[in-house]
Amino acid sequence: MLGKIGNLKDMFGQKEQHPLADGRELRRILAELPTNSPFKALDEVVGWLESVKIAQDFPGERLFDTVRQLDEATQAHLRRLAKDYLHTQRLSRSDEKRLWAICHGCWELLAELYERCLLLAGEKGKPADQMKAALPLLCARLIVALGGILRWEQFHYGPSPGTLWQRLGGAMLAAEVAGVATKALTLYPQQQGVSSPQQEYLKVLAFQAASMDSLLPLEIDLAERFIVHFLPGFVFGKDATHDSVYWVDLALPQPPQRLARMPAGVTPTQRFFKPVAAHQQIQELLKRLELGGEVPSEINLGGQFSPKLLIPVLRHLAAYLAPVPPQRSHARHRVKHRMSVLNGLINAFVVFSGEFGGRPAGLQMESWVVDNVSRGGFGALLNTIPAEWLKVGALIAMQPEGGENWLLGIIRRYRRDSELEARVGIQTLAMQVVSVELKPRTASSYAAAAGIPGLLIRDGNAEGEVRVVLPPISFDLRESLEYIQDGRTFLLSPVALAEQTADYEVARYRLRVVD
Repeated sequence: MLGKIGNLKDMFGQKEQHPLADGRELRRILAELPTNSPFKALDEVVGWLESVKIAQDFPGERLFDTVRQLDEATQAHLRRLAKDYLHTQRLSRSDEKRLWAICHGCWELLAELYERCLLLAGEKGKPADQMKAALPLLCARLIVALGGILRWEQFHYGPSPGTLWQRLGGAMLAAEVAGVATKALTLYPQQQGVSSPQQEYLKVLAFQAASMDSLLPLEIDLAERFIVHFLPGFVFGKDATHDSVYWVDLALPQPPQRLARMPAGVTPTQRFFKPVAAHQQIQELLKRLELGGEVPSEINLGGQFSPKLLIPVLRHLAAYLAPVPPQRSHARHRVKHRMSVLNGLINAFVVFSGEFGGRPAGLQMESWVVDNVSRGGFGALLNTIPAEWLKVGALIAMQPEGGENWLLGIIRRYRRDSELEARVGIQTLAMQVVSVELKPRTASSYAAAAGIPGLLIRDGNAEGEVRVVLPPISFDLRESLEYIQDGRTFLLSPVALAEQTADYEVARYRLRVVD
């Protein structure tokens, strides 16, 4: 991708040889970008960005304007590829990596080049003078690019190095020193509304503070869009008040921290922020959707989405961007224990059926290290990251090493520590589960009706009810289900759908014996 232009270092070793140093040639190259393939167009722009990066003698007086125009040329293509990434059902692993790599790589290159422009602005001479005039936009665009890196790393559940926060802080400090941190500007041509370096920085802070590692990529994107809309309701500044919730040090390589207690020392680079009106506005919108209302037209979510998808996102934001962020429900206890893991409803159906023994042969098991346990579940360390199935919401069957019993769980949090290691938070859904073959009560011929594999949960239910894990789109509030066990027929009368994903559903039923 980045090497397609050839040996760019040799071609553009002298500044007059680089075609982008000529404004007319730059406009021609941008005008000839492919219009029918966002991937090809972005691939070409990324190649040109790489060429500017390695051309150390690129004319300083042309650098910012060149990078600015290349940046603007990427935006429509980045949006289209992000839409493909977030909305395409079941992307293959290779396609997912391909889309992620080019979008993440584009933001990386833009950030590096804008940082080079910022360095030039601190020097003497004509390029610096020209750069200083563009400082408000330069600082804002740099923060946007670094925020783009963070966003795409969050789609992959990290890791985000602390140096990224130091780079963000450096851009914010540069804007403050120049007196342009709050200067209103149009971030991109044709973009509605105005922004400022400080607003762009606050977007990234709020995004990080919202703890996105328990959301799916599409939910992360929606959460960010809500944050952008509610941004005026956040307060950001140098002074800590009694209701400050988070703090950050612009000079340190660390993300924003909860203000459980004041920082050990006071420094001029510390900043504090709180949700204030934003939290109230999030709660009001949440209540509106829960009562059957619609999303106001002024909120840009990039499309139309059902309340069923939006309500959990708003609940998450209301919890994590609150005056008092959520605390752990249960105390953690440190352990070191191996656990066998199987993914998906079908594998779980096999092990909970008991027909093939405690550890059925032929099933591809993962071996994870549990490093903490609480009443609600486990935290586990993965030394190798499994294939495509590992994601927030994945259903898993678990068996502690040396044990005979299997547990049923759901991945609720996922964070990569490196390319090969990850940490997951697992909610224990049940410890007593039995596999059942379900059939609709309304079937005219019970024997002929197609069976539905289900997992009947026997513990943790409301009185008189059971929960059942079903294949996707199986629950119907108008349809009762039956199953036979130990020669007896049991009737399941639907109550409510408790959870729904693309891979399974968890539903509540009333249970009674019919014969």
